[in-house]
Amino acid sequence: MRFGIYTLDDYDVRGKTVLCRVDINQPVDRATGALKSIARITACAPTVKELSDKGAKVVLLAHQGSDIEYKNFYTTEPHAKVLTELLGREVRFVEDVCGPTARAAIREMKDGEIILLDNVRFCSEEQTLFEMKLQLTHEQQAETQVVKKLAPLGDLYVCDAFAAAHRDQPSLCGFEQVLPSAMGRLFEREYCVVSELMESPAHPCAFVLGGSKISDAFMMMETVLSSGAADVVLTGGLVGQILLASQGVEIGSGTRGFIEKSGYGEFIGKAMGIYAHYEDRILLPVDLAQVVDGERVEAKVGEIPADFDAIDIGSETAAKYAKAIMDAKTVFANGPVGVFEKPWGEAGTKALFEALARTEAHTVVGGGDSVTAAAKYGVTDRLGYICTGGGALIRFLTGEELPVVHALRHAAKAFPVEA
Repeated sequence: MRFGIYTLDDYDVRGKTVLCRVDINQPVDRATGALKSIARITACAPTVKELSDKGAKVVLLAHQGSDIEYKNFYTTEPHAKVLTELLGREVRFVEDVCGPTARAAIREMKDGEIILLDNVRFCSEEQTLFEMKLQLTHEQQAETQVVKKLAPLGDLYVCDAFAAAHRDQPSLCGFEQVLPSAMGRLFEREYCVVSELMESPAHPCAFVLGGSKISDAFMMMETVLSSGAADVVLTGGLVGQILLASQGVEIGSGTRGFIEKSGYGEFIGKAMGIYAHYEDRILLPVDLAQVVDGERVEAKVGEIPADFDAIDIGSETAAKYAKAIMDAKTVFANGPVGVFEKPWGEAGTKALFEALARTEAHTVVGGGDSVTAAAKYGVTDRLGYICTGGGALIRFLTGEELPVVHALRHAAKAFPVEA
């Protein structure tokens, strides 16, 4: 047991049916059905292999695609193929989540076999809208279909999805109410590394905030600034653009239109309050970039055209931020600062990741897009620690207990392992 949570060391899983929630959410090329990255799948493979090697019947549950828009959802079938290749043994895909087909497949499993159920977010109770609107307690989550249909078939629940530990959904927090539970090896490692580092980060400590998880970013920004954990926060992407807008800076109709269309306009007022309190420790972009006729064009803040549509921080901002990274002793980085998937939108992200690779500071990088960016720029092995979770890392750094951690601790008390 670690942190009040059972680990795989506490259970004999031979012959047991283990429901294992993983986070293997990866960018998908919808034209070919191929995954653009397999980093998260690779990260959880050791837990899956260990369970299978020890003779467990391993039932994998996972989501694919964020629910910002329903069209982002996708089947987990490609992930089963990747896991099969990584493990050197078959991971059978089941085109069902908790219906008759899934339950029949689980009942027919033999020791050591592995199956991957389809995308749990095909079930409405696993979607963020359901989570945010109904706000079910963990006890109520145990009454949802996913848990009620699958839990009776399981002997043990294992959560290896630290990247999703900030979510409060049945496949993450409901099973712990009715089954003995443990954290997987990836969850254990990530939780331990981040916990130990946050106990006493070396200063100056810099936080690089980009990505698209705006609510998490602003929550964490305020916490690390007020607690003194952060000496400086470097803002890019939508975070930086929202902060600029909060100061009355022209960011362009295209940029502002995207912010409003995405439902992030409400954060402009929140950003104004945060900046008013911590202006001396928040760095804002001094220039931005857009694409015009297929070419990258930069403009200084204060000279941004009314029709501007930002896709990246500018080169002057990138140089300023890179220097701040080099001057720090600890750096937490979450998310890209531009549309790094495109040649004309990657310069800022590339410059910052190269600085993260060069600095002598202890670096912790989190989030799926960050993992992808690190691999793209060939700096993965030069970063201090890469955490698969972005939102989870941010929530953890706010000091709040993650919902999945709370659920796992509950299970440890409700289902104690006999000595």
